[in-house]
Amino acid sequence: MSAAAPLLGLLAGIMAVADLIPYLRDMLRRTTRPHRGAWLIWSVLAVVVFGAQSADGASWSLIILGAEAVGTSVIFALSLRLGSGGLSRAERCLIALAGAGVVAWAAADAPIIATACVVAAELIATALMVPKTWRDPNSETLSTYALASLAGAFAAGSVGALVPALLLYPVHFCLLNGAIAVLILRRRKVLETRYS
Repeated sequence: MSAAAPLLGLLAGIMAVADLIPYLRDMLRRTTRPHRGAWLIWSVLAVVVFGAQSADGASWSLIILGAEAVGTSVIFALSLRLGSGGLSRAERCLIALAGAGVVAWAAADAPIIATACVVAAELIATALMVPKTWRDPNSETLSTYALASLAGAFAAGSVGALVPALLLYPVHFCLLNGAIAVLILRRRKVLETRYS
């Protein structure tokens, strides 16, 4: 493990908490409208990946996962009153996919299976959110996704070694949140140009 791993793990945790502040602020202002189903899925998946990564031997990179599990659960709870959408059949299937990953993890004693299922489910959940974000990029908080991407980069650095099982989730988290941030930014610019 590298000497920088503890510092990077702490920075990842701080970023994970910091990325929630603007999102919660915007939810309370009613400018951000979280999709209830997506945030339910992300909160369930965050708990699953925390357990899987812990079982795979993660240490400092667990800080971000714990912060994300708590943070996504808080946003989901608030989205019941302040969000939009529900739990569609597709979203129920995503939760089942995460559950299948946990069952496979228990049966095969391979936490990487659960992590891979979480990554697949998160990609699909994000795809469900993309149409809303494409139509109305102002319904999401850009800084939340940008900070989450940075948190994922710090978390990947906090792994401290080239261990694919431990790097899979933080690298995925960094890239996925970065892609959402780019989508929001580009769509806002396109719509501003179109309507100005």
